[in-house]
Amino acid sequence: MKAIILAGGKGTRGKPYTEFFPKAMTPINGRPVIDYVIRYLQKFSFIKEIIIISDFDGLGGQIKNYYGNQKNISFVQDSQSGTGGDLLHIEKKLKGESEFVLWFVDNLCAIDLKKMKQVFTKKKSSACIATRTKRKEETGFAVVKDGIITEFKEKPVMKLQLSECLGIYMLGKDIIQRIKAKKKQKEINLSFDILQQLSKEGKISAFDIGDNEWIDVESPSYLERNQKTVKKIIKQMGL
Repeated sequence: MKAIILAGGKGTRGKPYTEFFPKAMTPINGRPVIDYVIRYLQKFSFIKEIIIISDFDGLGGQIKNYYGNQKNISFVQDSQSGTGGDLLHIEKKLKGESEFVLWFVDNLCAIDLKKMKQVFTKKKSSACIATRTKRKEETGFAVVKDGIITEFKEKPVMKLQLSECLGIYMLGKDIIQRIKAKKKQKEINLSFDILQQLSKEGKISAFDIGDNEWIDVESPSYLERNQKTVKKIIKQMGL
């Protein structure tokens, strides 16, 4: 199995930092976030190759310079055709693969890919998406009764009414054929143009991360505010 890392985002939420380096190179304890993702993926014996998609002609060139010529890591230029369109350009690299991992680089989580693969296979799904049903809030909450605050709850862990989708997927090769059918579009959004229809067909399974932490690495300042969570995730990842 191969793992695709999407690292071509513009990083608008990370400005002004991302005017000088891509989101993938956001530093965490002296290492870029993409390095945590790559080293974690390499822990799974069934991941044979990691393919990084980014704008290597632009700031993404920093990623290529960081890794150089490392075994089992390859680079594909971002096609600027959306999250789905990019996958068309790695079709040849996926030849012979029945499924692959798709990891958005700003997602940091110690997800159990082995168990996720089991769910993907058992459900006979075309896609399996990492989800969570609880989340630690960044702000404080209050218990209100008859207009009176009776208790404060500082940054509580909230149970979500709907499952939150995270940026870690396991996809079947038939996804590429679905994307091909829409290749006339200038941009193909994986979620809206492909997965939305698959969900209506009952072909997408969910893998709940349970008690594992997850964070969206949106900017250095956001990481600074959530140092405890980041530290816990890195520990869960065994890195």
